Amino acid sequence: MQISTPKIPKRLIPLVVVFAVLVLLMPRTAKFNYDYKKGSPWPYETLISQFDFPILKTEEQMQAEREGAGNVIIPYYRFSDEVTSAVIKNVQSLDLGRLNNLRPAVVTHLYDIYGKGVISDGKIKLDIDGQVSENLIYVQHNKRATQYPRSEVYKVSDARDQLVATMARSYPSVNLDSLFRRASVYEALVPNLLFDKSMTELTHAGSSDHISPTLGYVRADEKIVSRGEIVTAEVAQILDSYKEEYNHVFGYGAPRIFLYLGNTLLALALVVVLYFCIYFTNRGVFEDKNRYFYLLSVFLLATVITFVLERLAPSGLYMMPFPVFALYLLAFFRKRLVLPVYMVCLLPLLIFCGNGMEHFVMFLVAGTVTIETFGYFTQRWKQFVNATIIFGVELAVFAGFRLIDAGSLSLWWVTTLRIFVGSMATVALYPLVYLFERVFNLVSVTRLEEMADTNNPLLQELSAKAPGTFHHCLQVMNMVDAVGRATDANVALLRAAALYHDLGKMQNPLCFIENETLNPDAEKYHANKTPMESAADIIRHVDDGLAIADEHRLPDQIKAFIRTHHGTTSTAYFLNKYLNEGGDPALTDAFRYHGQKPVTKEQVILMVCDSVEAASRTMKEFTPESYDRLVEGIVAGKEREGQFEDADITLRDLNLMKRMLKTYLQQIFHGRVSYPKRKR
Repeated sequence: MQISTPKIPKRLIPLVVVFAVLVLLMPRTAKFNYDYKKGSPWPYETLISQFDFPILKTEEQMQAEREGAGNVIIPYYRFSDEVTSAVIKNVQSLDLGRLNNLRPAVVTHLYDIYGKGVISDGKIKLDIDGQVSENLIYVQHNKRATQYPRSEVYKVSDARDQLVATMARSYPSVNLDSLFRRASVYEALVPNLLFDKSMTELTHAGSSDHISPTLGYVRADEKIVSRGEIVTAEVAQILDSYKEEYNHVFGYGAPRIFLYLGNTLLALALVVVLYFCIYFTNRGVFEDKNRYFYLLSVFLLATVITFVLERLAPSGLYMMPFPVFALYLLAFFRKRLVLPVYMVCLLPLLIFCGNGMEHFVMFLVAGTVTIETFGYFTQRWKQFVNATIIFGVELAVFAGFRLIDAGSLSLWWVTTLRIFVGSMATVALYPLVYLFERVFNLVSVTRLEEMADTNNPLLQELSAKAPGTFHHCLQVMNMVDAVGRATDANVALLRAAALYHDLGKMQNPLCFIENETLNPDAEKYHANKTPMESAADIIRHVDDGLAIADEHRLPDQIKAFIRTHHGTTSTAYFLNKYLNEGGDPALTDAFRYHGQKPVTKEQVILMVCDSVEAASRTMKEFTPESYDRLVEGIVAGKEREGQFEDADITLRDLNLMKRMLKTYLQQIFHGRVSYPKRKR
């Protein structure tokens, strides 16, 4: 027994090309492989800086400095660990009398207070004119100068009040204020944030000329964050700065072969996922090279744009209308294929980009919604409605990420504007579908809908030259529409194919019985012809239809329906007549159509509906039993002739098709009540 092997090599060649392009495009630098979130513990080992790097200010800090630059002077303080230690030591030596057991609690609370910082109650005196800020201060600690809201540190008087208030929760019956005054605890509290007059004036002088984007520096070999430590806003800012420097400056420390190997494995993973997305959803795409190449091209285009923007302008990712790639796919493919392939197109965002999770989820949700809503808002100005929906969805996801990350609301408008521009760009970029349609010789859903308009000049010509055939095509269109929806087929393609499948009958309309009303008094076309001559004239309408389709540049997908709607069946009426008249059985091939057998579900549906519609005109009785016999007989006959043996259609689809056709015939040939005549 000969074992057949699947045709894999041809479909793999384009994937190899895609794989090679991905490997060439992938980043040549190491990626910062730590994920962190403010308010959560650091889950990795203690992170030590491998190099010097500046601490970058946040957008909020930059904005605050811009607003405060000029006459507003921001005080500069130095955090003194020595003062903190001296205060704690002094308090530990104080005598609290019979309440000495409170001393450990006092020390613990003072550690918390002094950890935030304590400044003097007195006014700041400077040699320069200007208003001292009451909202912001600079604090230098461990060589890092960081800008803080004034409310996050204590004045000496605030520290005293905070100590009493905190202790009072645990010891409500003790007169703490009197105790602390008697034991000189208040006198021991002195500032550990020491005002630096010269640095304040120097910093203000610099801010009058420009706003520095940095807060200070972290030196090499300095600890950034410890394992299990909570990632505070300050730590997150330092980590963001470290990540920025790492991704743009720091070279790859390991042997380069490891980086290339990693890129190769990731590229292979993307290609494998893409292959199986196609394989499990619509493997017929592999057999249609134009659609296959187009799908791979959309994937590559999305990936190239992702890599370029990440390398040159990461903030531009918000302005990139990634949902338009879902629309590019939706124009030529079914939804069940579009969504998984679109997700693969977004995977490079997730793997290689900063804030990759945010971008991936934002564009995934927006694209998923677009796949569903675009069908309702596809005409002209309605595309702006769809773009507005995209904007709303992306903004909602962006806001969700910012809220859970405790982000500031003050500068949302910058990213919101970028998201808005990207959303509206879908309207401007969608017309590229028509360019792709030409380049890849495809037919979009929009074009199919235009072709199915009966005001189309070619259909008007068919209606004028062969009105019976045109009416037959309309009935077949209604049939395939009903069956297509029941079997989850491509309805737009079926409707257009049904209207054009019998184009060839225009060349010789009187050859077909449905057009005899054009000249009812004339002699029947086949009256003086032999069965073989009549069969040849009827069979010719397939070749004539293909010639007309070529002349009017109809899509290949439509021509495929013209070629397959009779498959390799025979003209049964004239074949039987020929054999009954004693014809030679060896010559029966002359009565057989020389088209091709259907290969898609849609082509099978059109073939069966075409035969059912024509045969239904010969019915003598209109009962459920007669409809059942008609449909079952036609489908069984096609199966006996092997017309479905190359088609991608399941037994379930065939049963659904038969059930729908029987129902459809009952609805068309329903009975009517007789109207009673009026008595005079």
